[in-house]
Amino acid sequence: TKSVFCLPPQTFDKILIANRGEIACRVIKTCQKMGIKSVAVHSDVDASAVHVKMADEAVCVGPAPTSKSYLNMDAIMDAIRSTGAQAVHPGYGFLSENKEFAKRLAAEGVTFIGPDTHAIMAMGDKIESKLIAKAAKVNTIPGFDGVVETADDAVKIAQQIGYPVMIKASAGGGGKGMRIAWNDEETREGFRFSSQEAASSFGDDRLLIEKYIDNPRHIEIQVLADKHGNALWLNERECSIQRRNQKVVEEAPSTFLDSVTRRAMGEQAVQLAKAVQYSSAGTVEFLVDSKKNFYFLEMNTRLQVEHPITECITGLDLVEQMIRVAKGYKLLHKQEDIPINGWAIESRVYAEDPYKSFGLPSIGRLSQYQEPLNLSNVRVDSGIQEGSDISIYYDPMISKLVTYGATRAEALSKMEDALDNYVIRGVTHNIPLLREIITHPRFISGDISTNFLPEVYPDGFKGHQLEVGNRRELLASAAALYITAQLRSQKVLGNLRVSSTPVECTHWELCAELGEGLYSMEVTKSGNVYIVEVDGGKVEVSGQWNLASTLLPLTINGTDRMLQCLSRDASGQIVLQYLGTSFKVRVLSKLAAELNSYMPEKVAEDTSSILRSPMPGSVVAVSVKPGDTVKKVHCKPGETVGEGDLLVELE
Repeated sequence: TKSVFCLPPQTFDKILIANRGEIACRVIKTCQKMGIKSVAVHSDVDASAVHVKMADEAVCVGPAPTSKSYLNMDAIMDAIRSTGAQAVHPGYGFLSENKEFAKRLAAEGVTFIGPDTHAIMAMGDKIESKLIAKAAKVNTIPGFDGVVETADDAVKIAQQIGYPVMIKASAGGGGKGMRIAWNDEETREGFRFSSQEAASSFGDDRLLIEKYIDNPRHIEIQVLADKHGNALWLNERECSIQRRNQKVVEEAPSTFLDSVTRRAMGEQAVQLAKAVQYSSAGTVEFLVDSKKNFYFLEMNTRLQVEHPITECITGLDLVEQMIRVAKGYKLLHKQEDIPINGWAIESRVYAEDPYKSFGLPSIGRLSQYQEPLNLSNVRVDSGIQEGSDISIYYDPMISKLVTYGATRAEALSKMEDALDNYVIRGVTHNIPLLREIITHPRFISGDISTNFLPEVYPDGFKGHQLEVGNRRELLASAAALYITAQLRSQKVLGNLRVSSTPVECTHWELCAELGEGLYSMEVTKSGNVYIVEVDGGKVEVSGQWNLASTLLPLTINGTDRMLQCLSRDASGQIVLQYLGTSFKVRVLSKLAAELNSYMPEKVAEDTSSILRSPMPGSVVAVSVKPGDTVKKVHCKPGETVGEGDLLVELE
């Protein structure tokens, strides 16, 4: 008998990835697996980016601004010609849903790894897509099926539909050009703002109005279709945890859907895909109310950011399926072959300050970066590494952190560990918020909606709120770390300072400042174990106490905890990341604490007459000038500003 060796079906020799960051890296990984050569494109500031290093070839397509590089169709077409790429994978964002780009590729005989142009056009227009969905017997939200011309029209239509209404850009996406209005005045204002935002973001100011479903869930169905009329639904993704209409935490499957609702949503998603002769991977987004009524929201004709969680529970590689379909192969699977195996959760890790509007962008260089890949069932899709810059030019995403388990509880527990073991230094990041979400009782019980964040944190996110037990753990850990550092600094390399071995001190009296509180502590040491009496309780802390390590694994009162020491200084200031949030603790000897009361306090800046930038970015417009009850304007349109930069002084 002869042994038969089956090669994977031949698809393309070379694929160009018209994207950057984590999604470009993700596509390249599948290309490598399939034996396909990859071409990266990059802006000049991305010349040493991870996706550029991973690819077999790389071409610079312009300067940093996206309009001159990653959206520069002429330069990308030149890159395709010069490298001889036979196909293009657009990733998500940028040119992924641009019908003009897909047409230009088709004209040159280059395969677009995505749906045909007519499907992109039909689903890219929110007005047309809603009409097609209605015709395909897909549930749609009550609303006005047409373009709203003026603010007066908007008010009339809103009154007919009944408040609240959602005003949104027809060509929109990513939460841009969307406003909720609860009355006539808000409708007029929303019409004006949405049309301005739509024009600047999409070059298309057309708006539509529909009924706003209050407190809904955002649940989407992944579809996969080929060019032979076959289409599958690959289960759902629960994407209700959002801020500013952008997803923060996603999971698959959803705790909310039963098998009947899941099948109904899946079948409607497939009906819509077939109605537009869809081929490739795509996503049909639905709003689901508390009674499990679901309504079509939009179809994304591309690979979604959150596709990894679907891959985890189905075992399919969606990028591989997209490449096979683009080459013309039939789907390998039938609907009954698609499983739900286990549970997967994705946290979007951003270089953002979660204490400002649940996340305003932060920039900087990753001085230390370590992904928690030492843990099992953890997947990290990233496009950066230690030393990478997070700049103002692109989305501030650091990575997509995905954990997988046989059950939801297992996946959540793994996510907690992964967030605690994730080392990110040099930029502000949103791990404090992510960890609070996944450990919140409402999230654990599955009681979520798109209003979760504003409902749970009505006054904004404030980090982990310490209860007495947690506060004792934190103070005891800081005290033990302080003493470890003190003992180490008393030793001199090679020999001790005196010939006779001194008896090492084993008992200390310390004080700690945490927030507004001052706490007395008594510390006893035995080997690697510290017993700390603080705040009316006793805490036992043990560990290896490696002061050079980024991670600080401790056992506190019998519970294993992973802390991170973010900084220590000579004045006793220790910044610890504990339960996801970073806390400043100042540990002092009793004498130093007494003397500290004589130190002058720094007076806070009077901000009543000045305006500072809340985040880094470009100034779009300055609508005031000196004399308009402003004393001085410190910026001009087009200028780049950093977080905290002075913008305007008031009189």
